[in-house]
Amino acid sequence: MKVETLRWADNKLEMIDQRILPASFEYLAYDSAASVAEGIRSMVVRGAPAIGVAAAYGVALEALRLSSTLRQAKGERDSFNAGMEAGFTVLAQSRPTAVNLFWGLQRMHGMWESVKGQSHAAVAQRLLAEAHEILAEDIRINRAMGAFGAELLADGARVLTHCNAGALATAGWGTALGVFRSAVEAGKKISVIADETRPFLQGARLTAWEMVQENIPVTLITDNMAGFMMSRGEIDAVVVGTDRVASNGDVANKIGTYMVAVLARRHNIPFYVACPLSTIDMNIASGADIPIEERSADEVRGFRDYHWAAEGVSIRNPSFDVTPAELVTALITEKGVVRQPDRDKLRALFNLEKTVGHREHRDHRDHRGKNGA
Repeated sequence: MKVETLRWADNKLEMIDQRILPASFEYLAYDSAASVAEGIRSMVVRGAPAIGVAAAYGVALEALRLSSTLRQAKGERDSFNAGMEAGFTVLAQSRPTAVNLFWGLQRMHGMWESVKGQSHAAVAQRLLAEAHEILAEDIRINRAMGAFGAELLADGARVLTHCNAGALATAGWGTALGVFRSAVEAGKKISVIADETRPFLQGARLTAWEMVQENIPVTLITDNMAGFMMSRGEIDAVVVGTDRVASNGDVANKIGTYMVAVLARRHNIPFYVACPLSTIDMNIASGADIPIEERSADEVRGFRDYHWAAEGVSIRNPSFDVTPAELVTALITEKGVVRQPDRDKLRALFNLEKTVGHREHRDHRDHRGKNGA
């Protein structure tokens, strides 16, 4: 990897400011739960796994901040605990769709509950160690997903992706882009087609940038060109990431993903979703129950300081859409490939992870689509 999306330095969390890529590259430093929440909300960091890792560090930073100002006396312990709960709350309110945010907070809250009787300093250090482990674990998971996903792509495959599900959206390696990296690492000569991904241009600014950094062939197209290229036989597979998967297999991802999935089905192109188990929300019955974030109209009105929309026009800006499970060829997880995901298969994935993972990994070789994808 050329860059670290998140890193710990000088007792602060540093995150690449993804809002200014690729024109500029810089890290911003964070020292509290509130500041990390604002970094998530303002899109300094984005991508469900990266948001989950950032939130974990936000909790640890709040514990460090409080431990440096509060003594161990009883009244101070109450203040420490109240401050921690406030930190969890502000982080939970930062972005509603990415389930990894809540997964990370729940894991950190469980750790906090198990050590909250210790000294403030000890609690802070234990939470920081847990955040470090969540970051390292995310990279290990992405590597595992990449290995499973790479086997689905034929040598020479031309693969479309939407938005950015790369190292910049995770702690490192990436989910969808991690599949591409693993395929290249395995010696396959694949090429990537990146949707521009309006209105925030994550494909143009981030996915294309990541692929260029690693010399993986990449072609940038606007979102409305995907159907044309599919109709010409220029796309062999689609691989995207996800911000939340419902228990029935419905997938929430960046706005525009649903259209890509419909087009892929029309042209008999496999549509794969790379997702860690932490992104599968078994408490959500279907995609209809997933909260969809609406972002500022300014993102649609223009880009940065330049506006092209007519003054006074009404604007909608839903940030995500939901792809029904019936359009998903397979989920790529760290435990294996789950084809035609549904409620029973996802329930089995969590109850019998090793059995399902190995079985799906073994069976998928016999069910490849055209061109081996």
